[in-house]
Amino acid sequence: MEQKKQMQLSLQMVSGYGAEFNAWRMPGADPAAYTNIDSYVERAKLAEQGKFQMIFIADTPALTSSLSTKTPMFPMDPMLALMAVARETKHIGLVATLSTTFNYPYNLARQFKALDVISHGRVGWNAVTTSDPNVAANFGSKPVNRQERYEKAHEAIEIVQALWGSWQEDAWTLDVETGQFADMDKIQPVHLQGEYYATRGPLPIPPSEQGQPVIFQAGGGQEGLELAGRFASGVYANPYDIESAQEYRQTIRQSAAQFGRNPDDIKMFAGFMFSLGATEEEALMRRKQLMDFNPEEIPGRVSYLGSMINLPLSVHSIDIDQPLAPQLLQRAYASPMDPRSPKALQLLQQGLSVRDVLAHGVINYHPVVAGTPVQVADFLEEWFLAGACDGFSIVPDASFDGVADFVHLVIPILQERGIFHNEYEGNTLRENMAVPYQYGVQK
Repeated sequence: MEQKKQMQLSLQMVSGYGAEFNAWRMPGADPAAYTNIDSYVERAKLAEQGKFQMIFIADTPALTSSLSTKTPMFPMDPMLALMAVARETKHIGLVATLSTTFNYPYNLARQFKALDVISHGRVGWNAVTTSDPNVAANFGSKPVNRQERYEKAHEAIEIVQALWGSWQEDAWTLDVETGQFADMDKIQPVHLQGEYYATRGPLPIPPSEQGQPVIFQAGGGQEGLELAGRFASGVYANPYDIESAQEYRQTIRQSAAQFGRNPDDIKMFAGFMFSLGATEEEALMRRKQLMDFNPEEIPGRVSYLGSMINLPLSVHSIDIDQPLAPQLLQRAYASPMDPRSPKALQLLQQGLSVRDVLAHGVINYHPVVAGTPVQVADFLEEWFLAGACDGFSIVPDASFDGVADFVHLVIPILQERGIFHNEYEGNTLRENMAVPYQYGVQK
């Protein structure tokens, strides 16, 4: 009997609290989770128990929003967080975001390869470009235009991979009898000079069990597709519906083929958020509780929802705890400028109140399912079997209980349906992602 194709799962760690930046106020949450590295380790161990392929930490090295009422978007430092997790786990992959725009290739190569060796081949690098002026200011620079950012990215990744391969695979001899620690003929400078970056090398770190870290990419546009097609084995994407996800995944696969690669060697992870409850009503109540922590934000959300369906909605003109009046709905239509709009309009047409539609997460950054474990599993299965993705980068509304609930309640359903594995396929991230071994610059 042919083995069913199986999805892959990545747990997005955020800053220790979850997708909703009010989650720190939930009963049972640790308000100081931001600095409690034990909480990161605990969530990672739960994800490993659930056989997640990896945990993923996004990052922007700047304070990009007010912390007066909400938590940060990112951990204190992604590499240090993963270092702590690496020492307490055995199988789960460890993926961090670091920018090619404001980091030297040698530092990138050294940090990621060292962590890859320490973790026995479980590390991935999400290589991104950075346009945020706040980040540029932190590095004493000006924002870099898009073309230059991607030129720098191609250059940086190629140099990083050359440095990773500069200590050849059989260079470490450890010959106690002859006294030869390493064969220096096989640890050679790379002498690379580009337009933006240069390095002499070599990098004095031997290969890990997977050779070198897995490269990931996140970022759209033609430039992002080319970067992914040339270098990436994993892509983090943010589609809102099956059709656009299918199209994007196909485009990524085509890009890989254009660079002479097997399209099956590049995996797309779609962003996904969830709130779990014993019933859909219970899950919605949980999301409404999170919304109610900052009632001053609700007017802005209502207005934004109105712009999505081309109606001038406000908390003063409607009762947000009631369905929209039929005469209003007759004038509504989904904005072609916002891919989330059709879902918002559909829920309103079903007779849900405005508050409930917002609780369904229609203005969130990723698709949201607020419902039972079966409803969450149904969503993931539908997207996956439709070829909309190879897996998901999931983030619970609140991490303190959301990770455990997903592992204990959703994972068994996916495993029972045969679309998620029961055991890790190997000891390295490459083995568990089913992507080829690689060491040095990709030919």
